[in-house]
Amino acid sequence: MSVPSTSLVRATWLALLAPKRLVPILVVCVPLVFTQAAFSREPLAAPLGIVMCLAFVALAPVSYRVLFPDGLDLSHGAVRVVLYSLVGAGVVLSLGVGVPKLLNLRPTFLTERSSLAVIIAMFLVGGWGLGRDVGFEQRLNRLQAEAERAQLLSLRAHLDPHFLFNTLNAIAEWCRIDGVVAEAAVLQLSQMLRTVLSGVKEPLWPLEKELELVKMLFDLHLLRDKELFSLELTLPTPLPNVKVPPMSLLTLAENAVKHGPAKGHRGRISVSVTRAAGAVRLRVENPGPWGGARAGSDGLPTLERQLHLATNGRARLSIGPAGDERTCAELIFPEPHP
Repeated sequence: MSVPSTSLVRATWLALLAPKRLVPILVVCVPLVFTQAAFSREPLAAPLGIVMCLAFVALAPVSYRVLFPDGLDLSHGAVRVVLYSLVGAGVVLSLGVGVPKLLNLRPTFLTERSSLAVIIAMFLVGGWGLGRDVGFEQRLNRLQAEAERAQLLSLRAHLDPHFLFNTLNAIAEWCRIDGVVAEAAVLQLSQMLRTVLSGVKEPLWPLEKELELVKMLFDLHLLRDKELFSLELTLPTPLPNVKVPPMSLLTLAENAVKHGPAKGHRGRISVSVTRAAGAVRLRVENPGPWGGARAGSDGLPTLERQLHLATNGRARLSIGPAGDERTCAELIFPEPHP
């Protein structure tokens, strides 16, 4: 997929400032400028050498990437190769022949005919090498981000399988002893899965939708066992106009049940939404002590990657003890400007 030229040029220049590219560029250019000054009798030889090096850095990798945004491609014949060669020859000859004539400069080391041929070759080969390296790195970064998103999409598309299996088993039993409860459970589970599927492909959706999904999850748990926990919702009116990654708060709600009431820590689960210092805090508290992150667990690391990708690192996750043998997890999002 090609990139717009303006962003491509800017991205290429920024990539050239990375030490792994800037240092080799300086290793080549600095000796060239010193040699130009040492073997030339023209006072402006060194400034001319600096200008030629700057022109190479600014134009050679960029011209290669503009002409070959997806890598060296000869599907259009040699037209682009010829254009790239003409750009290189034109830049070098303009600075090595045109500028000295315009300023009436004496011949210098870099403006000799034999030197100009070598410099044109260096322009083309150096631009190809740097442009290709920058392109490879940026394509790799895009592929890594897409792979992360694909992984998160796959993981996010499934609720905790144990929760689903337990709910389906409970529904099967209710079908025998209480058809009304079984019907209500089927309808609630169906509505919940429909909501999940609607949010799977969305990077962000309204907080209201996420809270609706969390409430469905708690209702299903309480439908199976009304005494499992008590639920406390503290929500402002109106809700903050903030968008969150789908199923991010749901992950914390699942953990709150799984590591709290489902492990025998009966009590109150509380969910609250507050505004503070330009941020929106989504807080989930559950009974049961915080035991630290479990080795090999994918839940919280996956949620952190999801937050980072969906909000460009602007959202944060914190989790820890809340006193009185309770655990608190918070999602913190910057509140959008009105």
